[in-house]
Amino acid sequence: MLKEIEEHAVITGLFDTYPAASDRKAWEGIPESYREQLVKEGEKWLGYQFLPIYATDFMEFSRTGNRSSYESKLFQRRTVLNALVLAECVQHQGRFLDEIINGIFVICEESAWQLPAHNTYVRDTPQHILPDVSRPVVDLFAAETGAVLAMAEYLLRDALGRVSPVISKMVDRNLWERVLKPYQREHFWWMGDGVSPMNNWTAWCTQNVLAAAFTRELPQTVQKEIIKKACKSLDYFLDEYGEDGCCDEGAQYYRHAGLTLFNAVEILNQISGNAFLGLYQEKKIQNIASYIRKVHVAGEYYVNFADCSPIAGRCRAREYLFGKRTGNQALMAFAARDYKDCEDWLDLEEHNLMYRVQAAFCHKEIMELAQEILQKEAKRQEAGEKGISEEDCYFPSAGLFVARDDRFCLAVKAGDNADSHNHNDVGSFTIYKDGQPMFIDVGVESYTKKTFSPERYTIWTMQSKYHNLPTFGQVMEKDGQNYKARDVKFSLGTDCSWISMDLSGAYPPCRIQSYVRKASLEKGGQIQITDVWEGDEDAKKVVLSLMTYEKPCILQDPGRPESKNHQEMDLGNQDGTVCIRIGSLGNCCIKGAAGIETEEIPITDPRLKLAWKHNVFRTLVSFKGNTLEIKIPRD
Repeated sequence: MLKEIEEHAVITGLFDTYPAASDRKAWEGIPESYREQLVKEGEKWLGYQFLPIYATDFMEFSRTGNRSSYESKLFQRRTVLNALVLAECVQHQGRFLDEIINGIFVICEESAWQLPAHNTYVRDTPQHILPDVSRPVVDLFAAETGAVLAMAEYLLRDALGRVSPVISKMVDRNLWERVLKPYQREHFWWMGDGVSPMNNWTAWCTQNVLAAAFTRELPQTVQKEIIKKACKSLDYFLDEYGEDGCCDEGAQYYRHAGLTLFNAVEILNQISGNAFLGLYQEKKIQNIASYIRKVHVAGEYYVNFADCSPIAGRCRAREYLFGKRTGNQALMAFAARDYKDCEDWLDLEEHNLMYRVQAAFCHKEIMELAQEILQKEAKRQEAGEKGISEEDCYFPSAGLFVARDDRFCLAVKAGDNADSHNHNDVGSFTIYKDGQPMFIDVGVESYTKKTFSPERYTIWTMQSKYHNLPTFGQVMEKDGQNYKARDVKFSLGTDCSWISMDLSGAYPPCRIQSYVRKASLEKGGQIQITDVWEGDEDAKKVVLSLMTYEKPCILQDPGRPESKNHQEMDLGNQDGTVCIRIGSLGNCCIKGAAGIETEEIPITDPRLKLAWKHNVFRTLVSFKGNTLEIKIPRD
């Protein structure tokens, strides 16, 4: 798709969509309150002493598996530099230049820009304990560091040049040696070959390489070679995307996949006189743009699976601009309203300076649209009209089903266990009630060496028994493309939406021949999950896990609120019906259970704590026979 356009495109200029600091009219056109915040944040780092990074910091990953110690130091340098650069762009008086030059120097003096976890030349092979400075690795953060330095130098080129011309020369040399030359001469797996699977790395790295390359003068032969290679990689990336636009890595990774594709195309448009503009009319590109809106639940919550967190981040300028380019007014409105609700408009933890510059120059436009939306909603409420809700959807490329009404959001993941950032979660469901998590997907803990290694599925969050799925004795779901849902059927309707599938194919061979799950949402009514299995396994060895955020209370008598809370109940001599109260969200009625017990799972990991402010819970329900029915009433 892009490669065909590239063959006829002519390079017409550099990437200068955003004005340099010397364009005072442009920078002074940013709203005053926003500019004041940028300066205030920059002032925090005046006199800052950049922390040293030692060889032993780099080696810690290979020795202990810890990623965060090294990465926190590395990322801090870049976020500090971003804050200083933006403050200087606003004031343009040289007040922040010394610290900016210090930041540029310390980053250029780093032995490597790649992360220790990515310090290898062949995909999925052991990382080298230290970087080889004679052969740089271009990974996610080497490419992003290149983009950060390139944007910083581009924005302040005149001011830096007045101090010393060697600053820009140093940046140019480092960009060439660490990013641009290896990009042309090496083949890193994320560049694609038409065979190996791609993921967010492809678009993310390509975007940043393009930003590094086209913010400066390069020989035209080099420019053409970079564009050719970039377009080829982006085509490989798009080839693996379904026509439905679903990001199989989840909403959180949409920001590193769909949105980085958007910025890569924006750069290509800028340097080619909009030769690639027609891409935005392609159905697949439009679907990629709108995906984030379709998987939004409420507030900060998104439908999540695999490594994606349920709190996938607020929309910002990039979502808005992607909507604008694709003519998607619903996405523009969604992004504008979400942006307005951000507590941190400046996006202070963002490493990529280009994103922050985009936000600064879009802030006024986005806030004006958000205000217009609020006024329209107020008028609709006065007229007694209901708000516009997102339609139910099914993404066949990943097997993701989402249904909703004014109280519930039900999501079910079919597909297979070979997604990028995969968890063994085929058939698992999540349920939100009144915008709050009722049945959950926990997400993933902080990344360590084990996360992307052969030991990945020894981590509890990756295992099916910590999703809303059955376990047969000790048999859990297995990872891999062959482990998938079978006989998937679904219906999206105005009165009821449902999906059904056989989950047995997601498990290694055992004494289960089939396990059919049907999940349905009756609009204005209840959610029902019905599981029916066949096989010669002892029924009581079939145990369903139910993951909740709020504490489950097992009720002896569902009709009596004062019923005693049990952590365990044997239903062997009863009819197999039990009710669980999920915090303050309501009841879950289960029919066909032989026993039930609950356990509390501590949330101690920093990454999980971002989504879950307290511990989570797992309820284990053993089968009485071959059928288990779960009903979640509306009230």
